[in-house]
Amino acid sequence: MRILEATEKQGFVTIENLADEFGVSAQTVRRDIIALSEAGHLQRFHGGAGAIGRSETLRLDHSHKERMNVADKKLVAHEAAELVPDGASLFLDVGTTVEYTARQLNSRHGLTVFTNSIRAALAFDPKRHNVTVLGGRMAGKDGSLVGEEIVMALSGLRIDYALIACSGVDDKGRVMDFDLSKIAVKKAALAISDRKLLLATQSKFGRTALSTVAMISEFDEVISGQGGGRLHR
Repeated sequence: MRILEATEKQGFVTIENLADEFGVSAQTVRRDIIALSEAGHLQRFHGGAGAIGRSETLRLDHSHKERMNVADKKLVAHEAAELVPDGASLFLDVGTTVEYTARQLNSRHGLTVFTNSIRAALAFDPKRHNVTVLGGRMAGKDGSLVGEEIVMALSGLRIDYALIACSGVDDKGRVMDFDLSKIAVKKAALAISDRKLLLATQSKFGRTALSTVAMISEFDEVISGQGGGRLHR
């Protein structure tokens, strides 16, 4: 079944994209998704479907994610850290790529860091940097925090850099993620930043997720871990 192949490959697929790809109506795709979901072959979501267990595993099994694509994540971290000067103010998103980046950024001096990632915050030496963990509710085993309190706190700030991670970048250039609460925080950080950096290893490209964070063209730098192959806007 082509729908199952697509969900296994991409993690999440939309009814609209499947209808376009297969040349059938959205109603036909929706009917097939319902049947496959009832048979236990995939998970239904609003407007699409995902591979069984995939989104939950990738979001909650932090130790598994931390071991994936390590070399690429370290390249992304190194490239991102090169772009952030001493004394800068920045927002750090959640995720393992961001955590690798935080460790690299710790070698800088005098950073003012805002983050909703407990793990990213712990990578910094508080004697050299001013680090604020934006408080909210726990959103998973990765130490991420979400909530309206974080969005409101960010709305009153102006920062130099926002370093944003994602679950996928689809073929239409949409930067996407699965968790709507995390997406709200990402959008709030992008709105208050002078420069917007997307941290996305090559494994994220050509994949889709539940909802859009921003278009890739809205980022000043797209850092993909290709040994300096940054894309500039």
